[in-house]
Amino acid sequence: MHPPPARPGIVARAALVDRLLASDGVPVVGVVAPAGYGKTTLLAQWAQRTSRGVAWVSVDQRDNDPAVLLTYLAVALDRVEPIDPGVVLALAGPGASIVGAVGRLAAAVAAMTGPVALVLDHLELLENQACLDVVAELAAQLPAGAQLVVASRARPPLPVALLRVQGRVLELGVEELAMDDQEARALLEGAGVGLDDAELDELLGRTEGWPVGLYLAALAHQAGSPRPNAWAGFTGDDRFMADYLWSELLDQLPPERVGFLTRTAVLDRMSGPLCDAVLDTTGSSDVLAWLEASNLLVVPLDRRRRWYRYHHLFQELLVAELDRREPELVPQLHARAASWCEANGLPETAIDHAQAAGDADRVARLVWTLALPAYGAGRVDTTRRWFGWFEDQGLLGRYPLVAVLGAWLQALVGEPAAAERWADAAEHGPAAGMLPDGSTVQSFRALLRALLCRDGVDRMRADAQAALAELSLDSQWRPTAQLLEGIGCLLAGEADRADPILAQAAEVATEAGALPAAAIGLAERSLVAMHHEDWEQAATLAEQASGVVRAGRLDGYVASALVHAVAARVAVHQGDIAQAQQQLARATRLRPLLTYALPYLAVQTLLELGRACLALDDAAGVRVVLRQARDILWRRPDLGILPKEAEELWSKLDSSRGRAVGVFSLSPAELRLLPQLSTHLSYPEIAERLYLSPYTVKTQAISLYRKLGVSSRSQAVQHLRELGIGAQASP
Repeated sequence: MHPPPARPGIVARAALVDRLLASDGVPVVGVVAPAGYGKTTLLAQWAQRTSRGVAWVSVDQRDNDPAVLLTYLAVALDRVEPIDPGVVLALAGPGASIVGAVGRLAAAVAAMTGPVALVLDHLELLENQACLDVVAELAAQLPAGAQLVVASRARPPLPVALLRVQGRVLELGVEELAMDDQEARALLEGAGVGLDDAELDELLGRTEGWPVGLYLAALAHQAGSPRPNAWAGFTGDDRFMADYLWSELLDQLPPERVGFLTRTAVLDRMSGPLCDAVLDTTGSSDVLAWLEASNLLVVPLDRRRRWYRYHHLFQELLVAELDRREPELVPQLHARAASWCEANGLPETAIDHAQAAGDADRVARLVWTLALPAYGAGRVDTTRRWFGWFEDQGLLGRYPLVAVLGAWLQALVGEPAAAERWADAAEHGPAAGMLPDGSTVQSFRALLRALLCRDGVDRMRADAQAALAELSLDSQWRPTAQLLEGIGCLLAGEADRADPILAQAAEVATEAGALPAAAIGLAERSLVAMHHEDWEQAATLAEQASGVVRAGRLDGYVASALVHAVAARVAVHQGDIAQAQQQLARATRLRPLLTYALPYLAVQTLLELGRACLALDDAAGVRVVLRQARDILWRRPDLGILPKEAEELWSKLDSSRGRAVGVFSLSPAELRLLPQLSTHLSYPEIAERLYLSPYTVKTQAISLYRKLGVSSRSQAVQHLRELGIGAQASP
């Protein structure tokens, strides 16, 4: 989170630093060049001299999740000056809006007492499109006086053409970052290498001013006298140049040092104890200190010199050398790293190393433990990456518990086809086995079958009861099983039998911290109270459910859609139209998550939304949610009393004379478009994100404008913000 500390032997890039300082009023700075051009060093030197507060984020592969990236950005800003804790808390939970989160960050920057610069280093490591959109939105939304500085090997995902026209960007590339003869001489002399003018000119010409090429040349010279005409082997191609210099350097180092360098290159971050474990040795802390003192492209990550990393290019060269010299050692090194990380409180790093080692058993154990908390923290893309590894490796059928959890999460994020695929894998995997808490594999299979309700309400109830019979009494999943049993009774038309089961489920879920299950249980009980015309009890239960949603920050969870729909029904009955519309807006933005993956929850929610819309005279809104419910019922027809309730609502709609269009009549496709409208993206770019044609996106946008009664994109965004609909994105 801090700029890298200054290292001895690094040449000050005074002219470039002065140029950056002179461009203090430019809101966006891009430093773009291949590896080895000193981008990080330049920005670190600038950070030491600028009067701005500098919030520094060094990007790595694990930041390819919008929730993770946004959280690190918020934490970096908080280190400069404390920001509203709500900014970070708002990022927790699936479905957090990218645009809304960036807007909150921008507001936090605007509230700071002094000017701030947000630095994103190694931006080329971001591959996730949503994360790239975060960076672009930052460039668009940062307030006046703030600065966004990015360093990358590749062109950053910024609207550079527009920024150039507006004079709002400073770009530094290879031409600016290449060293001149004065800087090259300073670098070489700082490393104890003296060359005459002719030799310097030749080396500078061969390296084309490439800083790391010059630096590696100095290291090779420092390690031992180079052969006659050694510089003649360089070319302008950085790959061949690096290979040449690397071979020169390796030839001069002691074998034990070479082994340390290549074998620890499997680590993105190094500490003495971790290196000891990976190498099965001792004394690694001293070696790391020696490497730093020798300027061997080792970067300290903290002021206390406990953690280090290699310069990225140097690490790439070391890994290539390890693959050439000792490829058979690579899995073993990763396995040792995974074991140490798991034992020392770094489970997610352990997953990465276990995957590299091919240790699927360890990956499965860790993912089973970490996936739900990661999902609950809004890190949907992280969980998808973990589960995707099993699918890519063809291991779905081998680990039924992982398949159960994968199907569960796919259902929660509104991916029914993927949920079905994972559920099938869970059914075909090994049936034997028991969890540490005493629950059986079969109990989780039964629980998943009940959750997905693919075979009707009667089977759902039987599966929920079977799960309860084999789940341990201490299992965190028992409240969910009880909830599903209660919902099964309710769908079977047995409301009086369902209510005590749902009450117990909600109580146990609250005690266990299973807040989504608690919220659904309370909302279902509110529906039972409405069935009995006990609107006072319905209102009490609806408020309790809403309180759980607020306390647990569950706004992006599919479970919250039913809570908001029930609250809207209560508000309509109480004559509080404004509250009803607000609750409908909250439920509406979650409608894309309502799929046949969770058919009973989806149809229940849609029917309650339809009833609320009908009471508000929004016939178009009723029609849209009923069509969505009809599509789900076509795939899952055996949902007890719900098909009949849908038919009854259709009949009421036919006799209604409500208005033709309304804000709640947006289709699921139009709702998926909403989060993109408030971004900087053009229609073709939005189409690319949504895997649609530009024509389709434009058609959906025009339909959306018509329903909202507006004539432009900006008017639509403003109207939706006023209603509280447009800011939420589906996972």
